[in-house]
Amino acid sequence: MSANSISSGSDHSAHKQSLAFLTIGAIGVVFGDIGTSPLYAFREALHQASETGIGRAEILGVLSLALWSLILVVTVKYVWFLMQADNEGEGGVLALLALAGRAIGGRRGAVLAFGAIGASLFYGDAILTPALSVLSAVEGLKSVPGLEDIQQGRILTITIILLLGLFAVQSKGTATVSKLFGPICVVWFLAMGGLGLYHINDAPGILSALSPHYAVQFMLTHGMIGLLVLGAVFLTVTGAEALTADMGHFGKIPIRLGWFALVFPALLLNYFGQGAFALAALQEAEAAGVPFKNQDWFFLMAPESLRVPLVILAGMATIIASQAVITGAYSLSQQAIQLGLLPRMRILQTSAGSSGQIYLPVINWLLLVGVLVLVIVFKTSSALAVAYGIAVTGTMIMTTLLASVVVNKLWGWSIFKTALFIVPFLALDLVFFGANVLRIVDGGWVPLLIGASICLIIWIWVRGKRLIAQHETEAAISFETLCKSFGKHAPMRVDGTAVYLTSNADAVPPALLHNLKHNRVLHKTNLITTVKITSMPHVAPEERLSQERINDDFTRIILRYGFMDVPNVPEAMGLDVKTPASLANPMTTSFFIGRNSLRASKDEGLPLWQDQILLFLQRNASDPTDFFSIPANRVVELGVQVVV
Repeated sequence: MSANSISSGSDHSAHKQSLAFLTIGAIGVVFGDIGTSPLYAFREALHQASETGIGRAEILGVLSLALWSLILVVTVKYVWFLMQADNEGEGGVLALLALAGRAIGGRRGAVLAFGAIGASLFYGDAILTPALSVLSAVEGLKSVPGLEDIQQGRILTITIILLLGLFAVQSKGTATVSKLFGPICVVWFLAMGGLGLYHINDAPGILSALSPHYAVQFMLTHGMIGLLVLGAVFLTVTGAEALTADMGHFGKIPIRLGWFALVFPALLLNYFGQGAFALAALQEAEAAGVPFKNQDWFFLMAPESLRVPLVILAGMATIIASQAVITGAYSLSQQAIQLGLLPRMRILQTSAGSSGQIYLPVINWLLLVGVLVLVIVFKTSSALAVAYGIAVTGTMIMTTLLASVVVNKLWGWSIFKTALFIVPFLALDLVFFGANVLRIVDGGWVPLLIGASICLIIWIWVRGKRLIAQHETEAAISFETLCKSFGKHAPMRVDGTAVYLTSNADAVPPALLHNLKHNRVLHKTNLITTVKITSMPHVAPEERLSQERINDDFTRIILRYGFMDVPNVPEAMGLDVKTPASLANPMTTSFFIGRNSLRASKDEGLPLWQDQILLFLQRNASDPTDFFSIPANRVVELGVQVVV
């Protein structure tokens, strides 16, 4: 055997190992949310159908709706279509926003609104998922022999303790413990599939639910009840957004492989099993002449001796699902900050080896407060399930609309071809959204309120920053004008390097003007530095910095980052440690940052009530020193008052 064939075989083996590792990792992170839906989705859908009585047609109809939701929404729309509309390997609503913005030459108008609304509604999902999934797992204790009468107060206490522990450990990072997520979730999906397969034989006729005519017939014969059931059936596909949002971490092939090889079959088997179990229970009730009772089908499928281990496994699976949504909220917040949709927040790296492992303290504690309020107010998973779907359906609609811009403007599809392809997906999203809107009064208002609040913050922040940028543009002067003034009033020269951070690379930074005005000095070396966030998720380190000499006094530096990169200005400029490649000596370099003081006015700019919100956001935004990783002892802040 030749050396080349040995090398080829070794590379092939390593590739297979890497693919297997990524697939198992994706199963733990990407599918955590959708993988815990069987805990409550089928039960809640049957509950909605119970108003007119539950018979064979209702069980088959509900199951058929659930199966075809998984096929059409998850498999066709997300796994097949949306995974192709990626932004340099990244997915999710804000990645699509950046991609659509690139396609139309800037984020503006409807495209910006789609991204902002989709991102805002995701936070509603991020609060509801931990509350609903962990509470539903703990409620499984009621299926354990001897614990049937456990008080709901104790269940709430256990749930709150688990949630407090989950959010408390976020600052430590999840790099180590996340290695267990994949194997645990593999066991979870195998257990789910095994339980379902074990019970399909209770009523083999349940397999006929794969025919879509049962779903269509159910909707045609149940009127308004059918729409309410459809809203509950949507719980089977919550978590589909994670398939594209986490694409950058694992890649398309591992996610698709995990879906088709394990997750999708396990979900199908489990839902078939729950349906067969319910159908057998219906036959027993009819034979005994007693009313059929909707139950916690998932946990009751397990033999009594296995229910405690199943509750423990379900608890671990729901914590993993919650972890995935929490880290997703961190990632979304980072993207929103970089894209200018939210104020700067403190972003901490929790892993030296993975840039994706981040922690945002403000987001973490706001999520915890929201989750605890939901658990305490709603008290049961059934009550929380009513509030769940509307946030997810809203995000899905925005994702579809952004995808339509991408395929039309970036892929070059005609309007007719785009409509032919997008309209069926959009119609499906709108049907699910309409079904969930019917549940607003019963709790669906919660994610809408959360989403509307965040959307308002984004709206005010974006408008306020535009006003500030407009003020700075109007007050700006060119370097040519500044240098001409040096002939009449030459400033004193001092040793060292000054780095002036500015958003407008073509004009003199306000901090430089204030330094000349108040200190009347100019450093020997002046680096006019602008940080630009691109529409790509990541920028390679070697492509990060570009420089241009303006004249003998000033050099323009452009630092480019992707919307998923964490900016580190000193590192990018070689000013973190002294090396031959450094632009200057770090020990003799000062960073000048413009910090404007905002003043509210009822006569100009934003309405006064929006001014107050903008001022609050500005005061509580992360210090640019922390955000750009600049040493605090090297920073000079200068600014003026701006009326907004």
